[in-house]
Amino acid sequence: MGLLDNLKAKLSPAKDKVSDLAQQHGDKVQHGLDKAAKVVDEKTKGKYSGKIQTGTGKAKDAMDRLARHDGTQGPGAGGTPPAAPPPAS
Repeated sequence: MGLLDNLKAKLSPAKDKVSDLAQQHGDKVQHGLDKAAKVVDEKTKGKYSGKIQTGTGKAKDAMDRLARHDGTQGPGAGGTPPAAPPPAS
């Protein structure tokens, strides 16, 4: 058994626990992300709105992936798809 196999075996319970917490509290986390994004956007006077939205969207997607670890649908699943990023010019 290699080093990576040992690490995976030891971290598996932690991954399962994080997945369970994401399923139980995903809506609270996503609400917190929205609230934090709003505060940061206000503090920067909208200068970084696009980057804040992108970061918030990626964080929410990661939460959804964690919550669906066991094949069930997590919070936010089945709703509207995330907005597409603006085209690069």
